[in-house]
Amino acid sequence: MSIGRLLLPEFDEEMAATRRVLERVPSSRYAWKPHPTSMSLGRLATHVAELPKWALDAFVRDEVDIAPLGGPPTKQLVLDSATSIVQWFAGHAHAARQALAAASDDDFAQPWTLKAGGRALWTKSRLAVYRNAVNHMVHHRGQLTVYLRLNGVPVPGTYGPSADEGEPRA
Repeated sequence: MSIGRLLLPEFDEEMAATRRVLERVPSSRYAWKPHPTSMSLGRLATHVAELPKWALDAFVRDEVDIAPLGGPPTKQLVLDSATSIVQWFAGHAHAARQALAAASDDDFAQPWTLKAGGRALWTKSRLAVYRNAVNHMVHHRGQLTVYLRLNGVPVPGTYGPSADEGEPRA
C-alpha cells in the first residue's frame, strides 16, 4: 500500500474533526482575543481553515515564497462568516485529499522549499511538508477549541467524547 493510501484514514479523521470545530465558530465574536498578542477568533478560525491548502501545496507546488521579490507578501486572510470559513476549508480539504490519494511514494520523497524574498528558508521532503501542515492544523484547532470554550460555545468532540455535549467521559 502506498504512503498516501496509508495516510488517508488519518487525514479523513482530522478533517472531519476540524470541520466540526469550525462549524461552531460564532461570527459575532470574530474580533475577540484572549490576549492582546493573540490572533483574533476570526483570524485563528480562518488560519485553521486555510491549512489544508498548505497540505495541498505540498503536492501541487515545488515551493512557496511568502514574500516574493517584486510582489505582495502573503496576506493574512480573515473570512467574514462561519459559512465562508467552512466552505474555504472544505474545498481545500477535498483537493488535498485527492492529491494525497494520487501521490506516489516517489512524490513524497521529492524536495519542497519554503522561501521568503527569493531566499530558501528550508527544504524538506513533500512528506515532511504534508505532515507539518496537518500537525500545524491540529495545533491551531486545539487553540480554537479553547477560544470557543472561553466564549461559551460548546466544544465538539475531536478524538472522543466532549463533556460540553453531555457525552459520557472515559
